[in-house]
Amino acid sequence: MARVLVVDDDKNTLKFVRLHLEEEGYDVIEATDGRDALKKLKTLPCDIAVVDVMMPFMDGISLTKEIRNTYDIPIIILTAKDQIDDKAVGFEAGTDDYLTKPFETKELVFRIKALLRRYVDSESDNDPIRLGNILILHENYSIKIDTKTIKLPLKEFELLYLLAKNSQRVFSREQIIENVWDLDFEGDNRTVDVHIKRLRQRFSHLSVPFSIRTVRGVGYTLEMNQ
Repeated sequence: MARVLVVDDDKNTLKFVRLHLEEEGYDVIEATDGRDALKKLKTLPCDIAVVDVMMPFMDGISLTKEIRNTYDIPIIILTAKDQIDDKAVGFEAGTDDYLTKPFETKELVFRIKALLRRYVDSESDNDPIRLGNILILHENYSIKIDTKTIKLPLKEFELLYLLAKNSQRVFSREQIIENVWDLDFEGDNRTVDVHIKRLRQRFSHLSVPFSIRTVRGVGYTLEMNQ
């Protein structure tokens, strides 16, 4: 069974989450702040991380960035209801999903299972896509540009894969959310804009044969450069 890293400075929350995840068969590693979490990740590889935003020493956003730079695992951030901006900042940092406190443990388990399934699934219709000198590999969520390999956070990759697989087609933000985040997504359209911005930034300094164009009033499309 998968190993889950749970990071929260509230010991009651840690105990509460650990007990319910262990009941589901997960191996749980606890950490009380970002520095503690990174230390444990070095010796105890985890399959997914559940990270609270507000923590001492190193907050959840900073921790998310550090994990994303080093480890290829999905990340769920936990944020309070009145911390709406944390969701956008979290997605910019590279998180794959978020959950608002207080939350039902069943909802957390559902999201953990969904993310783990997406990280390991390699469906037959997810064939590699070639765009000029770029190869997009769904099997390991990586992109090869000539001889250089780039790993993307899950949602960024799935967004790019969707647009690349349907190049020239314009997707509305609602259609992107439906395809990438599923119908039960509770966020807003700004999440799509954040991920598009991150993708553009990632490729801005690289020689790529495509661009992601904004279609005003509609959404986004991937176009091959002339």
